[in-house]
Amino acid sequence: MEEGIVPSSGNLKHSINTRQLTMIGIGGVIGAGLFVGSGKAISAAGPGIVIVYLLTGLVIILVMRMLAELATASPETGSFSSYASRELGTWAGLSVGWVYAYHWCVTVAFEAIAGAAVANQLLPSVPTWLYSLIFMTALTGVNLAAVTSFARFEFWFAMIKVVAIVAFIAIGVAAICGLLPHYRAPGTANLLGHGGLFPNGSTPLLVASLTVFFSYFGTELVTIAAGEAQDPVSAVRASMRSVAGRILIFYVGSILVVVTLLPWNATQVTQSPYTAVLNLLGVPGAQTTMNLVVLTAVLSCLNSGLYSSSRMLFSLSRRGEGPRMLGRTAGSGVPVAGVLAASSAGFLAVVANYFLPTGAVFTFLLSSSGAVAVVVYLCICATQIVGRRRKTAAQITALPVKMWGAPYLSYAVGIVLLAIVGGMALNSGTRTPLALTLLVTATAVTAGLVHQRRAAGAAQLATAE
Repeated sequence: MEEGIVPSSGNLKHSINTRQLTMIGIGGVIGAGLFVGSGKAISAAGPGIVIVYLLTGLVIILVMRMLAELATASPETGSFSSYASRELGTWAGLSVGWVYAYHWCVTVAFEAIAGAAVANQLLPSVPTWLYSLIFMTALTGVNLAAVTSFARFEFWFAMIKVVAIVAFIAIGVAAICGLLPHYRAPGTANLLGHGGLFPNGSTPLLVASLTVFFSYFGTELVTIAAGEAQDPVSAVRASMRSVAGRILIFYVGSILVVVTLLPWNATQVTQSPYTAVLNLLGVPGAQTTMNLVVLTAVLSCLNSGLYSSSRMLFSLSRRGEGPRMLGRTAGSGVPVAGVLAASSAGFLAVVANYFLPTGAVFTFLLSSSGAVAVVVYLCICATQIVGRRRKTAAQITALPVKMWGAPYLSYAVGIVLLAIVGGMALNSGTRTPLALTLLVTATAVTAGLVHQRRAAGAAQLATAE
């Protein structure tokens, strides 16, 4: 495909500009897991967790490079699902597409409740179910209005997160360099003085790497949004090229600040590492500020979840791999049925939050979507490898973005991803989520194979007639 040509995506509007698409990519990288979930990884692995973030980040960069090769060659709303249908068979595109949409629907429900819990800390007088209802109603309305509405909101959500994390790193570096008054620079005391870089040995590093791996999930959103971009090839190329810098700065940089300024085994690290650092440095209103940042991250994830799941459902429908009604769009170009289907999980969570404090069903849904990242990344890897095999030398030369060291580095990434699956199977804490995710995936693959067989049979019958 020639650069600048916008592929057909039905009645979707191609109105997301390059700046917005780049910020959508940034927003996909920075999630609430960085601000809160990183504390558990630090307390388990020690200061050496920085190396885990770095190495895991490199794997994600390579996966996104493979996806960038596919996306810039053919920008489509269905992204990796569309490419899998083309290169591996409709069974693969259908299964990974539905599993991905399922994951984001569950995530929407979870984020609605998580956001309500954070908001309740800021203003306890409002019940959590009402917060959930407000968030779901507002962001569903944003996604129903127009794609530009989603893009604007996500742009500012991402901007807030970027400003917050850059400010955190700047303050932290100033403290490390001894430039802040009333604070003595710790040097390497916290890095090496509490048992060294790897105080608990190598086993916790492997366990922590699983947590870190899933915290990076969301970068692929930019390739889904590319189907509605004004200049998808340029935008995807620019965004994917900057992923490496964002991972190094936002994740590795901020975690390095935390473990340098605080002992890895401090109680405050597990609870909220970023808040603990700001409190240590005497930053006024640290708790409230971080709660607002985390709430922004949660709402950003909720907004992105509604968008990505609705567009994946739209793509599946347009390819004949989902109900036809999900592929219909309003005059604004929004797949209304898809957005409502994606938001229904969140509204059901609101109802559950009103009547039931906890629920076994919700726990099952969270666990069964917990390892979807591995499924998606393995699919991207397989699709890129097979797609490369089918291209001529001239076609490979003409690719706007090329995977580094293909096919050898692509195979290496696939091996690493399979090793992560093995690590999850051996770890008691991740064995159940892996098994449930594989169960959901197997169900989707079975449905995909049945669909493909029926489609092939119908095609043969039509040819015979």
